[in-house]
Parts: sequence; structure tokens; C-alpha cells
Amino acid sequence: PPQLPRWKRSRRELLQCLERFLQALVTGEPLSVPPAAGQPGWERFLACCRGQGLLAPQERHGGPETPAATAGPLYLILDDNFYYQSMRYEVYQLARKYSLSFCQLFLDCPLECCLQRNRLRSHPLPDQTICLMARKIEMPDLKKNAWEQNSLILKSSDCPLEDEYQIISLLATALENPVKQNEENLEQKEADRAICAASTVHQADQVCRRIISQAMKDAKDKNILPSEMKSLAEELNKLKAEFLEDLRQGNNLKSQTCSVTSSFQHEATNVVNKYIFK
Repeated sequence: PPQLPRWKRSRRELLQCLERFLQALVTGEPLSVPPAAGQPGWERFLACCRGQGLLAPQERHGGPETPAATAGPLYLILDDNFYYQSMRYEVYQLARKYSLSFCQLFLDCPLECCLQRNRLRSHPLPDQTICLMARKIEMPDLKKNAWEQNSLILKSSDCPLEDEYQIISLLATALENPVKQNEENLEQKEADRAICAASTVHQADQVCRRIISQAMKDAKDKNILPSEMKSLAEELNKLKAEFLEDLRQGNNLKSQTCSVTSSFQHEATNVVNKYIFK
């Protein structure tokens, strides 16, 4: 979409080009330009593929191109920061869609080392750009994300020989365990559960806010002192935080939402009465 920043459009376009290559690779059909991709981007992508020997020689000028046959496994290396997990997940989804292998190699480099290396480049970036990236970058979370299990984190400041063996082992493991389509259901269920939980907590938060607003209005109508109004607000907000945390930790969010907000209403009334009937 035109409203997206340019870098986001470029990233999306490149993923579309990559998917067309994967389609041709799996089906044996000629490559076709993605409808949403710009012609210059597609041509650059094809030129890169030709340079890597990934496309079969054309029989006639301008004819359709197909992926070249390879004697062994074909590794596609996406060399990028991929600083958000969501960016990497898009690539994982492609691997899952076409039942291909997927793995991640994360180079963990101290900020100072990054800044030093950047200053030695022929066209260095501003230091603040490197610092911003360091704050934003999200390392693979092997405990939280099942799709990131095939990941290797290496210290980028050192390059011991052992790293080569670890990388080879990572690639071998990925090849032996391509992503399966049936894994999608479990991941989708987990994603849906997280969305449902976030939505439920958000709704409860809105209800609690309205309850607090009404409670503060009732307290003000009772001429409670300003200093006590401040204490009351702090106590109600602390109570809200505790209730929402209980809701986040609950197993059956839908059935608990009404009871939690009703209970919060009751507790909030008790807190206000404590100030009114001192």
C-alpha cells in the first residue's frame, strides 16, 4: 500500500519476489512477476538470482525463466538485521507454506563493537542509527517461540573455529526437519489465544477505567479533600492493575471477564466508602 514507509514496501516486495521463486522451485513452473511488485525490483531480484546461478539459461531472449537444477541442497541466505521477530516470522511462514527448512543465525555483537565496525565502513551510518537498532533488535526467543527453535546465537566479536561446526550442524538439522504444514494449527491456536487474551484484558481495562472514573466523581461529590483524592486515585489504580494481572494469568478468560469486572466494581466501592465514611 502507498501509505506504508518506503522501506516496508521494499521489504514486502522482496518477500513477494522470494515467494515467486519458491513457487517455481517447488512446482517446476516458470517464474512470474508478483502483481504488487515493481518492475525495477523484480529485475534486480532476477539479476541477483542469475548472478548466483539460480536460474536456468534462457532458450530464447525474453522467454520465461525457471530455477536451475542443483545437485545438492539449495540454501537461500537472507542476510539482514530482521530486528523484529515479526520480520523473521514472515520468512518462516514462507518455509511452512512450501514445506521447506528454516533456521536462524543470530550474531550477538556488543554495541561498542558495532559502533567501531560501523566507523570503519566506507559509508558509515550515524551512531544514533546503530544505537537505535541495538535498542530495537529482538533476539530469538527459543523458550517462547516454537518456530524459533532452529536458531543459533553466536558472539559476533569472536570467530572461533567451533562456530563453523555449529553453523554446519544447524544447517544439517534444518535440512533434516523441514517445517510441516500441520504445525500451523498449533501455532495459529497459540496466536489466536494471545489475541483473545489481549482483547479480553483490553475490554476489562476499559470497564475498570470507567468504574474508577465514576468512583472518583462520587468521591468528589462527597467533598473528599484533594490530598485524599490523590491517595484514592492511587489505590484504585493499584487495585485495577492487580485485577488485570489476575485476568491475564487466568485460564478461562471469557468466563472470568464479567466476574472480574463485577468484583472490581465491588472492591472499588469499598475503597471509596473507606474514604467517605472516615
